[in-house]
Amino acid sequence: MSSPELPDHLRTREPSDRGDQSYPPLPEALVVPVYDNHTHLEIADTSDPIDYREHLDRASAVGVRGVVQVGTDLETSRWSAEQAAREPRMLAAVALHPNEAPEYAAAGGLDAALAEIAELAGWPRVRAVGETGLDFYRTGEEGRAAQYRSFEAHIEIAKENGIALQIHDRDAHAEVIETLKRVGAPERTVFHCFSGDAELARICTENGWYMSFAGNVTFKNAHNLREALETAPRALLLVETDAPYLTPMPYRGRPNAPYLIPHTLRAMAAHLGTDVSMLAAQISSNTELVYGRWEDEPVQAS
Repeated sequence: MSSPELPDHLRTREPSDRGDQSYPPLPEALVVPVYDNHTHLEIADTSDPIDYREHLDRASAVGVRGVVQVGTDLETSRWSAEQAAREPRMLAAVALHPNEAPEYAAAGGLDAALAEIAELAGWPRVRAVGETGLDFYRTGEEGRAAQYRSFEAHIEIAKENGIALQIHDRDAHAEVIETLKRVGAPERTVFHCFSGDAELARICTENGWYMSFAGNVTFKNAHNLREALETAPRALLLVETDAPYLTPMPYRGRPNAPYLIPHTLRAMAAHLGTDVSMLAAQISSNTELVYGRWEDEPVQAS
């Protein structure tokens, strides 16, 4: 399905040759609804992309009542803020991804880009700065100074606007923690797509930082994530897709979407030995504490 309201910059990845690349079927609906607090609806990971509104319709049908649409550069941050302003099921997060910051710096445009992110952070229904942080997996030593400068600026933008911070942390746990403590973390700080172990979960708990688990917590080899899940207090748990990536089992390898959250939530509940609806109620409450209620600000007319 296509639509003139899909972004002109729709980012299409070449479908993998690893079997079926269609969207999985809808799961059984949740009794108690939750939110997907981190998704990228502007990215198509299939040869048959669907409109972002259909993604939201599918999510609503299975008990996912809203999403936080996340920007990773100026273009996607603008789109996220614009769509959230007129879509009641969407809030927005705006930022420069840590792997984008060195690119802006090399072009001499990092300061200007950060200034625009600061402006977007004040828009209606923009409730987070993210995803920002440090990524030492894809960016080498030559790009780290730009990553640090960008991360620290994003922290300040979140605090100035009184909104949440969504952190991207890859191969940089110690450095992310040091930066948050040195600069001063915002009141509501979220480790998006939590990738640490029980020790990082303990540090997050000590500091009141939220831990958001994605579909990879369902992967067979993700023992460290499940140990972290056991360690984290229920009051600091969130759930996300990071769609179109990290599709939960049993559909790993196929495109992810917000409507697949029930698979991840049910796997989390099973591992914790708790009732799915009780966990959903806790996570839904946590999500609203971090981002506010989706209906707190009216949407604009389309």
